[in-house]
Amino acid sequence: MLAKQKYRKSGTSPTFLVQNNISFVPRGGTSEIMSEKNLIFVNMKIRLIGKNLDELKKLVAEEGLPGFTAKQIAQWLYVKKVRSIDDMTNLSKAARARLSEKYEVGVTPYAGLQISSDGTKKYLFPVSCPHKRGLNVRVSEDELETSAIEAVMIPDADRATLCVSSQAGCRMGCRFCMTGRQGFHGHMSAADIISQFIAVDESDKLTNAVFMGMGEPLDNYDNVMRAIEILTADWGFAWSPKRITLSTIGVLPNLKRYLDECKCHLAVSLHNPLPHERLSVMPVQGAWPIEEVIALIKQYDFTGQRRVSFEYTMFAGFNDTKAHADALIRMLKGLECRMNLIRFHKIPDFPYETSPDVIIENFRNRLNNSGLTTTIRASRGEDILAACGMLAGQHRE
Repeated sequence: MLAKQKYRKSGTSPTFLVQNNISFVPRGGTSEIMSEKNLIFVNMKIRLIGKNLDELKKLVAEEGLPGFTAKQIAQWLYVKKVRSIDDMTNLSKAARARLSEKYEVGVTPYAGLQISSDGTKKYLFPVSCPHKRGLNVRVSEDELETSAIEAVMIPDADRATLCVSSQAGCRMGCRFCMTGRQGFHGHMSAADIISQFIAVDESDKLTNAVFMGMGEPLDNYDNVMRAIEILTADWGFAWSPKRITLSTIGVLPNLKRYLDECKCHLAVSLHNPLPHERLSVMPVQGAWPIEEVIALIKQYDFTGQRRVSFEYTMFAGFNDTKAHADALIRMLKGLECRMNLIRFHKIPDFPYETSPDVIIENFRNRLNNSGLTTTIRASRGEDILAACGMLAGQHRE
């Protein structure tokens, strides 16, 4: 069985692309895309999106095309955001025909769309993902799991932020998160990640991105970093790293790599400063204790343009006392950072409710008075299950 949510049809019957480059077409419209009996495998082509400039240079050399063609293709993919090789009009017809024999652009159209009363939009994308880690990992069809992921576009005055997913499901198992509760369904490719940026209706209006959707980004490090490379490279989207924030529960080995290799912002899911309490809702505390995560972060400079923030979901009677606030103050002392307090959005079979507003405000004030800059995050898209911790996509049950 496959989990279902109500989505509006996208208005088209597109060909959807799976990660091993096999395409499938849904029978009966996009509302039934996740039914296994409705999938027909139709062709095998290699996706161009998700490739960096070096890979494109190698590709055009193998196809006997001029070297400058690589930059032309990159511009068509990441600047002009075309959906077909035929639209790459400064390539010769012969070059386009040659490329089309083996390759396709590979943007996956969204299969469903929900719009919140506050303007937030949640998109559904079909994916087929391997459980093996690695960039451009090659697996057999039997090693792929077909499901769907969600991305959320959050409008705010002159900003349009895309909250992107990096995995189908998640291996971290946080008890208060719908994504974590559904289990793990595979690592998304760099193509799948970049496709979210191109396929949403607001693609040309996006101002920021947060890797805070489904999955743990640092558990799919190579593909996430390839996506960030494409977003920030001058031959790609040419975004400033300041426009991107990556959120993590603290996968220590890859966190160090990220801090060494990337200039984008960092957000850490903290949620409780007391180790035994954090472990009760976040199993990852047993593998990578938050104390060690923060000790590592304190070795880096966040007084310049790169920022670090901490996410703290408020649970009534569990992590919202003065003792918790004081523990946070001690834990983060000396670190230039920001604390974001998040109202908990109730999910089934979890014992806690969100803290009352007065408790959240008092908690914020106590932290601010200590010198720890703290804000209360506004909830967006709760009526369409798009708020923090509520993304679930579709998957086999």
